Amino acid sequence: MEKIAITGASGHVGACLCRELIRNGYEVRVLLHKDNKGFKNLDVEIVKGDLLDKNSLTTFVKNADIVIHLGAVISLNGVNTEKVIKTNVDGTKNILDCSLEAGVSRFIHFSSIHALESKPLDKPVDENRELITSSNMIYETTKARGELLVAEAVKSGLNVITLNPSAILGPYDFHPSYLGQAIIGIAQNKLPMLVPGGYNWVDVRDVANAAIAAITKGRSGERYIISGNWHSLIEISEMVSGITGKKTPKLVCPTSIAMMGVPFIKLYSKIANVEPLYTYNSLKILKESNKNISNLKASKELGFSARPLYETLKDTLKWFEENGYL
Repeated sequence: MEKIAITGASGHVGACLCRELIRNGYEVRVLLHKDNKGFKNLDVEIVKGDLLDKNSLTTFVKNADIVIHLGAVISLNGVNTEKVIKTNVDGTKNILDCSLEAGVSRFIHFSSIHALESKPLDKPVDENRELITSSNMIYETTKARGELLVAEAVKSGLNVITLNPSAILGPYDFHPSYLGQAIIGIAQNKLPMLVPGGYNWVDVRDVANAAIAAITKGRSGERYIISGNWHSLIEISEMVSGITGKKTPKLVCPTSIAMMGVPFIKLYSKIANVEPLYTYNSLKILKESNKNISNLKASKELGFSARPLYETLKDTLKWFEENGYL
């Protein structure tokens, strides 16, 4: 039985991936930093540590056959810049270095579609797109820097496969995530407005299955885009209404007007101690997203397939309701 060590196991993808790996007969070890909610009560080995503490990482990767690196900080509101850089860049270098020193046979690195240039918008985004070199969004640049570190590790002899998922939705969203909060807000009809635009959405279970397939089918040094289909926020609201049978937001506010309201949303969120659902960055992403993000390479080499968004939303809403989030 192969032993897989996972960073970021308490996050959305990590929580789902742990369950799928166990179901597929793998022995799972997780890095516990603060929160165990995503893997609580699962049959996993727990190692307490931190991506910035190489001593704990040395213990974490010892005797592991495979390392899956999910640990990252996502920021769409321009805060916690130092934490984002330290975790996404320094933390990635640390886990790569420790895995190389330990002789890990395969390393699965989770990057993001945000690490790649989205423009030109009239051409498909595939694995040959250049990495982001400059951006107002620190998350994008740190994920791109993480991929540069991966390239160096590959040159040093580490067997690394990189996965670049698009926007992830689905069950096992224990915290819940930024996108999970948006779905809950839509289902409860609590979003004051929708905005034009949309994004490419992929099911967390399909992402987890792609990671498992990459263990045996992925080619070292290669990048695989794990994407689903593009849908607008308006379409998502209509699907959620169709699933729940309840009223959901229908008012669409022009992006320019929504931008003017961002400071007030930010102030309200700070008072309410919640993440703002609309920020300058998130509005820009929705407005300027590329509608054609190709998963052809992952489909051919990893056997990847993406389920319909309606199915994802139906299962997600059911999970949120069963677990007390709705």
